[in-house]
Amino acid sequence: MTGSILPLPRLLVEPVVRAALLEDLGRAGDITTDAIVPADARLEGVIAARQAGVISGVDAAAIAFALIDPAVKVEIVLGDGAPVAPGDVVIRLSGPARAILTAERVALNLLCRMSGVATATAGLVAAAKPHGKASIVCTRKTTPGLRALEKHAVRAGGGSNHRFGLDDAVLIKDNHVAVAGGIVPAIERARARAGHLVKIEVEVDTLAQLEEALSVGADAVLLDNMTPETLARAVAMIDGRALAEASGRITVETVGAVAASGVDLISCGWITHSAAIIDLGLDAA
Repeated sequence: MTGSILPLPRLLVEPVVRAALLEDLGRAGDITTDAIVPADARLEGVIAARQAGVISGVDAAAIAFALIDPAVKVEIVLGDGAPVAPGDVVIRLSGPARAILTAERVALNLLCRMSGVATATAGLVAAAKPHGKASIVCTRKTTPGLRALEKHAVRAGGGSNHRFGLDDAVLIKDNHVAVAGGIVPAIERARARAGHLVKIEVEVDTLAQLEEALSVGADAVLLDNMTPETLARAVAMIDGRALAEASGRITVETVGAVAASGVDLISCGWITHSAAIIDLGLDAA
């Protein structure tokens, strides 16, 4: 198996796959396959790419087949992080035909979805790399229930993860600032409450707000919807005192100019919430 990233622990993935299978099986199971396919029928097949991209989700797909019937033999040919071209085999399958056909859709749903996230991320990473040091990071704009898999897919595509939830870092957004009465009191209250290992980031829309955030020692600043020129000025103001993160409708076409401003991080919500799937299919051998 080839790939560029270690798989997630099965303990994290299996509940997601199990829930998807339960949703698909409904109240009576796969009545189509059970009626048509003999119980002793065998099937050999491959899951192959039908378009170019970057693979993620192979372990989720493998677990789907195993949960329906452990007798299904799954050979992962290309692991998470591997690039694929049309026709490339990702997984080889053999075993009870009923089980393979019943698990097929859930396995493909997860594999196609996660590969789409990885591919979208890889596109941004490639477009940004020649222009600066910035890492591409995701956000919490993930599909409910699929966050761990989607954030793993971002890593498979060469990106990095922002916070996983509300409890692992402080991110002070514009509405927090509005309710708190300003950036300074918001940061001061967060620091009084947060543990010594918790980083504090604050969103700023203007250079004046940035100066406030720096004056009270924010660990990171989210520079929201700024032009590349303004971002460059912000990076100069920060001068290494905090991590500089750019955000706001950044695309493959614009990410190079954003990276050239010198920011450390570029966050994009669309790589998880709007990435197009990568087409993969199961073909009988």
